[in-house]
Amino acid sequence: AGILNFCANNYLGLSSHPEVIRAAAEALEKFGAGLSSVRFICGTQSIHKDLEEKIARFHQREDAILYASCFDANAGIFEALLTPEDAVLSDELNHASIIDGIRLCKANKYRYKHMDMQDLEAKLQDAQKHRLRLVATDGAFSMDGDIAPLREICQLAQKYDALVFIDECHATGFLGPNGRGTDELLGVMDKVTIINSTLGKALGGAAGGYTTGPKPLIDLLRQRSRPYLFSNSLPPAVVGCASKALDLLLESNAIAQSMAAKTQRFRSKMTAAGFTISGKDHPICPVMLGDARLAAVMAEDMLNRGIYVIGFSYPVVPKGKARIRVQISAVHSDEDIDRCVEAFIEVGRKHGALP
Repeated sequence: AGILNFCANNYLGLSSHPEVIRAAAEALEKFGAGLSSVRFICGTQSIHKDLEEKIARFHQREDAILYASCFDANAGIFEALLTPEDAVLSDELNHASIIDGIRLCKANKYRYKHMDMQDLEAKLQDAQKHRLRLVATDGAFSMDGDIAPLREICQLAQKYDALVFIDECHATGFLGPNGRGTDELLGVMDKVTIINSTLGKALGGAAGGYTTGPKPLIDLLRQRSRPYLFSNSLPPAVVGCASKALDLLLESNAIAQSMAAKTQRFRSKMTAAGFTISGKDHPICPVMLGDARLAAVMAEDMLNRGIYVIGFSYPVVPKGKARIRVQISAVHSDEDIDRCVEAFIEVGRKHGALP
């Protein structure tokens, strides 16, 4: 029956969508393999401007700026925006790219306990002495499949006059009624100031990232953000496929809405079988095993049964928190999901992860 991929970030199945592939081919034919230039020389073509406008419209923001990756977007924003007079408050489990981006800036750095609003409030109180305060968090955390409490974060930000930044790489395209992300899911689209996200996961899976938010911020980044200024512009084929992916999402929310039922099917069946699944209502479904060797051998046996998954262990996740991270996609059928669960039950019993 072939191999079923249950470990890709291809949440909406758009990386193999025929219209997305066709759009990439058309852009390749019209604009060539690449522009051989950074954006401010000859690397800005009509397709780049069109995609930035489309991203801003999708997120209901004023403007957007493209990067080679969201890692670059995260590396480029904090240094350009924050000064030694400012403060940034970061969730302790934020993605490595957020951590590295914050390291590059000269702002005063606070780290609050994971999704702990009492600790965040204490840090915000301490940070009142600084000129500007920026709370930075993943919208959805990629290792655990949990979703940031954005309502509470935005309430605290409003109380202490802070801005809110979210990384939406594991939310854009499929969380929320129209796939806008965690801010739409939790009803705070008007309270989140800055969004960074990727084109390389749900939006076609090729490459690229972006920042979207107030126009003055985007104008500042075009002048000061080093990864933007000194990296070649996105290849036309990448722009073409991402643009078509956004077209499909702007036209209909059907693909985005299909994710909830598939995610619930996998989570409920695995929990009923006796597995512990981390996170809540997110297509990232970490099967918690605890032991690194157990995660590795189970993943290998899963592949032998036609299910492609990967074991995660230290240093990617904390010691004692080894897991197999399963990722559900809109292109998985109910039968695919059931086949995956059955393989997990077989392999789990074989290796003692289930009674």
